[in-house]
Amino acid sequence: MTDTVASQEITESVEEFAARARTWLAENMPRIDPEHPPFSVRAEQASWDRAKELQKRLYDGGFAGICFPREYGGLGLDHAYQRAFNVECRSYEMPLILNVPTFTICAATILDVGSETQKRERISAAVRGDEILVQLLSEPSGGSDLAGVITRADHRDGKWIINGAKTWSTSAFAGDYGLLLARTDWTVPKHEGLTMFLVPLKSPGITMRRIKEVNGNEEFCEEFFDGLELDDDAVVGEVNKGWEVASRQLHHERRAVGGGSEFASGTAAENASEMPPDHVAMAEAIGRGDDPGIQELAGRALARRIVKEQLIDHVFHAIGNGSLPPNAGTLIRLFHAETTELEVDTALAISGTAGVVDEGSADAPELSELAEIGVRYLSRQTGSLGGGSSEMARNVISERILGFPREFAADRGVPFNQVKRNKS
Repeated sequence: MTDTVASQEITESVEEFAARARTWLAENMPRIDPEHPPFSVRAEQASWDRAKELQKRLYDGGFAGICFPREYGGLGLDHAYQRAFNVECRSYEMPLILNVPTFTICAATILDVGSETQKRERISAAVRGDEILVQLLSEPSGGSDLAGVITRADHRDGKWIINGAKTWSTSAFAGDYGLLLARTDWTVPKHEGLTMFLVPLKSPGITMRRIKEVNGNEEFCEEFFDGLELDDDAVVGEVNKGWEVASRQLHHERRAVGGGSEFASGTAAENASEMPPDHVAMAEAIGRGDDPGIQELAGRALARRIVKEQLIDHVFHAIGNGSLPPNAGTLIRLFHAETTELEVDTALAISGTAGVVDEGSADAPELSELAEIGVRYLSRQTGSLGGGSSEMARNVISERILGFPREFAADRGVPFNQVKRNKS
């Protein structure tokens, strides 16, 4: 990014910034049809390589990392500038798959709790388009109890030795660094003995495998750590204070999943599975556009979509002015999951059998698009699992936003090495 561009960004108004972005985008970024945008297949390395290329263009043009501090490679601007840029870039190809988890979750977490070196190196590299950051949290035996991780990190001879396994790591195969939560003290209650590490994913001691889902997708990975060695500077935050880091990470993830992060760049869906179904077009394609019942279903889904956008705006500003606590981002996460399920359920109800068996024809290519609804239905629950399950989200809302009493937990206050696990 040139010094001239950097100096302009300190003094220019949102309107001036938007005008400059409008001119630059037209001259430098590939145009798309915003109503039918190209989709990135997150399971393919080529999609990530393309995203990095586009991110580098944004950085060279002075439009990358708009809300990240200038000392870490960003522009240090208010969210209003990011919103203005999102409006201008709607008709251009953008590196949207970098939003989650690189920018809105991992880089945002490092910005909050990372060391100065981690911020300068990892955030800057991500903003430049040089690196992808991912999460390494869930474990094969962990379920939704993140604090119950059993991947261990032992400090020996000035090194941290990591052994264990992680699973359901989104796009980890494409990642350069991962935020990994491990247990460093087994003699204290589970939340007190955790440490977060920043792991270079090409290191010796890591074996990674792709997970094939029921819909054929291979976006997720599982990782096995066998004697992985890390230096002390890999610790994010403080030793045995990893739950504080993880909590901040989950805060950012819940906001990101619902679309409420200031670090997200671009406004279109990242891939086809995230694009809201066009219920009206589907109804017309199967000759049911005038059916009052179908119109009611489509209207209900559209109304919910509008409310979701209003909720994102309300919660974002309420957290900013302090009228809602930071955990209020969970409201967005929960509403997003329920809206996604309603959207897909409605699409399947409208499309009927065409949504699961019809392959279309040369005379009716729109029917082949209907068949994709059945595939999307297979993964309708993903929104209810990302960032913790919807049940966990309801607990967060009740306990940390509404102030209700916490649920009973038999392992609360018990040293982790005394907690019964895998017992019937």
